[in-house]
Amino acid sequence: MNKFAYFVVFIFLFSHSAILTSAQQEPELGNWQLGIKYIGDNDANAFVISENGERAIEFYVHNTEMFEVEVSFEYELPFEGSADGPETEKIQAGDNETFTLNIENIDVFNFDANSKEEMKITASLVSRAGIAVLIPENQESIADLEIPTVHSISVDLAEPAGAMNAGTDMVLRVTVTNNGNIKDKVGEIDLSDNCPLMTLDNGLDKLLVTDLEKGQSSNADLKITASESHPRKNCKLEITVHSNGAMNSGKSKISEDETSITVEPPLTKPVDNQESNDDEESITQVVDSSLPASGISAILFSSCMALFYVARNKKKNN
Repeated sequence: MNKFAYFVVFIFLFSHSAILTSAQQEPELGNWQLGIKYIGDNDANAFVISENGERAIEFYVHNTEMFEVEVSFEYELPFEGSADGPETEKIQAGDNETFTLNIENIDVFNFDANSKEEMKITASLVSRAGIAVLIPENQESIADLEIPTVHSISVDLAEPAGAMNAGTDMVLRVTVTNNGNIKDKVGEIDLSDNCPLMTLDNGLDKLLVTDLEKGQSSNADLKITASESHPRKNCKLEITVHSNGAMNSGKSKISEDETSITVEPPLTKPVDNQESNDDEESITQVVDSSLPASGISAILFSSCMALFYVARNKKKNN
């Protein structure tokens, strides 16, 4: 009975030891890991694209195997972006290698602010210890990309049709356009010129209260007056508009435009037509009356000379 008990215990210990030895010697397949370095180590935090449509994202491959592994990468991006990252990399045993994916060419103005879409990195095992793998091993990591909020309002100041005279006024059309990717409006307008005798009647208050959807425009008229004593001069007029959305977020986004206005001397008063005609008739009468007087004197002088010549010839003949 004691021998049988010892035999059972022996068999149990031997089989358990064999199982442990087998588990320790069996190689671990796919013992490598792909991951993305999320902001704050939180995969719920999206990567915000810059205003120029770019973003760098770091990811890693951790190889805990006893052999070198070679991994290939593929990238899937939203918002029509392009990827610039490694195609294949070798990671030594026990190493944790970090790589950079550069996201480019996203036109953030074509998408609404704060839009989010998913990107994906796929890693595929190519070889282990220099030997190509027969059974595919793939891993994926995903993250959210977010379109930034872009405030951008442009201003266009119409060119004058021509010069203006001192003592007159001129109207120029001012147009503002929301080129950003979110609703906005003009928050502030600055006007300046280099002519002290020129007055700018700011009729642009309408622009300060008009909300502009993405791509929408609005306009107003700016009245410009030159005083009667304004000298002949080329005046430079400048306008600057500020984005209200940028101002509210503690930023500054401005747009500027300028034009040149030529001021000429004031117009002369027109001469009365009746007085002009009377003066012309008076001059004509004086000229006409003087011409006959000159002709009669010449005729009388010629006649006297002829009579004198005839009388002299008769006296010689006698």
